[in-house]
Amino acid sequence: MSQDDFEMNLASGVAAFEAKHFQKALTLLAPLAEQGNTDAQYRLAVMLQNGLGHVKNEADAYKWMRAAAEQGHALAQHGLGFMHLQGECAPKNPAEAATWFRKAAEQGLPGSQMTLGMLYEQGLGVPKDEAEARKWYQRAESSG
Repeated sequence: MSQDDFEMNLASGVAAFEAKHFQKALTLLAPLAEQGNTDAQYRLAVMLQNGLGHVKNEADAYKWMRAAAEQGHALAQHGLGFMHLQGECAPKNPAEAATWFRKAAEQGLPGSQMTLGMLYEQGLGVPKDEAEARKWYQRAESSG
């Protein structure tokens, strides 16, 4: 696949995903996810996690979310944190969740900053620390 074809398929797959044409998005994005594209991996994980355009598949959803997260995709890091926090598609593990929320928070994702603040406020997966909680809440507020 040429770089132009790759870019066109990615743009078409993302557009199909955004338009909620999940079957088409799955067809276009799955090969790109296999090639290591983090945007494709993240969207594929969301579709598999929620049964959009395909039968729900928690194991594959986790696999693709983790693949994108490990490559530094902030939304995937947040998604992986959520999976571990809720025990959805992954074993419930607040400490692992905090690790992934921190990675996304450090990239400036307000939702992850808020969640990390909440984890510190409650002492969930991290030591309870009001000052650290305030720090993350303030970062989230200034991030928008």
